[in-house]
Amino acid sequence: MFKRIKPNIGILNAMVRITAGFTLMSYCTIRALKRPYSDTNILWIMIGAMKVAEGIVRYCPVTALVQTGMKANDGKKEQEQTFNPS
Repeated sequence: MFKRIKPNIGILNAMVRITAGFTLMSYCTIRALKRPYSDTNILWIMIGAMKVAEGIVRYCPVTALVQTGMKANDGKKEQEQTFNPS
């Protein structure tokens, strides 16, 4: 029923994402306390939380989309190279 997610980022990349996510979350939380009328702080806090979650799970959906796109383009290039009309 559920598809198992394979990690597509490395350990070092995951640690960087966790660190950057916590830093972004803490900075924007402090900034939101000083300026509560700004709505963009909540958006940045959610982006930081998303980066922390990507680091913990070691799966990035954007990286997965790029990798599948690259595989699809490689297959098209191989098909184009095999067909030579001259």
